Amino acid sequence: MQRPILSVHNLQKRYPGVVAVDGVGFTITEGTCFGLLGPNGAGKTTTIEIMEGITESTAGEVRYRGAPRDRRFREEIGIQFQTTALQDHLTVKETLDLFHRLYEHTANLDEIVAACALEELLARDNRKLSGGQRQRLLLAIALLNDPQVLFLDEPTTGLDPQSRRNFWQLIESIKRQKKTIVLTTHYMEEAYRLCDDIVIMEHGRIIAAGPPADLLAEHFDETILQLPAEDFTASNYRFPFTVLQGDGCVEISVRDVDEAIKQLQQQGISLQRLEIRPRTLDDLFLELTGKELRP
Repeated sequence: MQRPILSVHNLQKRYPGVVAVDGVGFTITEGTCFGLLGPNGAGKTTTIEIMEGITESTAGEVRYRGAPRDRRFREEIGIQFQTTALQDHLTVKETLDLFHRLYEHTANLDEIVAACALEELLARDNRKLSGGQRQRLLLAIALLNDPQVLFLDEPTTGLDPQSRRNFWQLIESIKRQKKTIVLTTHYMEEAYRLCDDIVIMEHGRIIAAGPPADLLAEHFDETILQLPAEDFTASNYRFPFTVLQGDGCVEISVRDVDEAIKQLQQQGISLQRLEIRPRTLDDLFLELTGKELRP
């Protein structure tokens, strides 16, 4: 049976004139991936920094395995920050050796190197790593103490799509080891693929929480049909479903896909470039806030 490993109670962080975190609370189950989502300024990074013990809260409490955080907590977590400065003129191997020696309890270094696909990079200078390679090294550093909880703060921001998907595969391999992952991200596809539970934050508050699929089922019962705007030649016709136009495309929200397609065909609309997709977390965020969730 899965047990709570981290619990956050009425967390608050106030700066002069600004409330960064406003009464946030949730529980994270052991062995799961938990996502904190929100636009810039939503409070997710401040929340995760308080959970890590880097930033002091104004009020509220974070508990680890049911107790206040202590030395055990610090020894059993790993952190990959948004940005980390690495020592110049060191190779990847020298960097890993340096950090490996800092811990009393460590994971097998060769296994970490293999898990993060760093074998061919060990002799390379840190300064000559690509974005994706650097993130894999930072993930390896965060895993050196064999953590029970891994904090990842926007780990794939700035990566190209291929590097991002390679990184997702690494995270999925870590999940299979039953480690707990706390992830902040701007990327909804990333959250949907990796996270067992999410919270969406805005203005320091939680506006939605739960498993991604459950949240989508709770808020939507429609499917989206997408067409290039130039193919939608019946803009003056009144369809019995919601039609939204913008950014060179038309989005049609329908419950009955077959009936919608039949009506589009009756109006002579070409369906050769029709795309059909389910609702996404991007749609959910737009529904809740009216804003796009982008970096």
